[in-house]
Amino acid sequence: MHDLPLTRSVGELLHRRHRASRGAHPEAGPDGYGLDSWRAGQFTAGTLAPQDEARLAAEVAELLPHSWDIPTKSREALTTIIDHLGGQRELMAWLDRHPGRPRLIARLYVLMGHLDRYSDDATVVGALRSAREQDPFPAGLRDYLLPQTSDETLGTLASRMEKLLAEQREEDAGALALATTAWLEGVAENADGPGPAVLEMGSVMGHLHQDIEESAGHR
Repeated sequence: MHDLPLTRSVGELLHRRHRASRGAHPEAGPDGYGLDSWRAGQFTAGTLAPQDEARLAAEVAELLPHSWDIPTKSREALTTIIDHLGGQRELMAWLDRHPGRPRLIARLYVLMGHLDRYSDDATVVGALRSAREQDPFPAGLRDYLLPQTSDETLGTLASRMEKLLAEQREEDAGALALATTAWLEGVAENADGPGPAVLEMGSVMGHLHQDIEESAGHR
């Protein structure tokens, strides 16, 4: 993963503030999902073999879209792993070191965190509104964007990505992520007198587009 998206990510990446209000939860999680407590314990003790660490990363990646409603033991194990690594941003960096599903899901969660963050910036929302006056439904987003542009527009896209992941529709989540990053990079490039936040968004989205495209193509 490029350094810029990860270093600029802030706040909670897993317990995002838009989630509860957007109805993003699926009906139920996959059968038998959870974390192996033995692997988690060995990992935090620094004694887990590399092949078992890869399996643990796969379990964590599968669990993240359901982190709002997981068994207590798995929640405790996930919290221990996050604390051991140093935080949620460090969790994403760890997952990113494991090819396949862990890497893809880490990069999608970093994107979702940025979408929530840019939702708070009025200059970004204004740039989105201006862009949609010219092109109301950019390529790949017609089924996901609400007609009106507001400070909930980007958070809605993030919640829909997470819902697709929870439904194990990772290919669709990746396609939505690529359409979103391509659109936002274009918004920044074509904005009339963009401010610092809009310019930063364009740079971050450009890096994330490359990251997600690479990870989706090597699953």
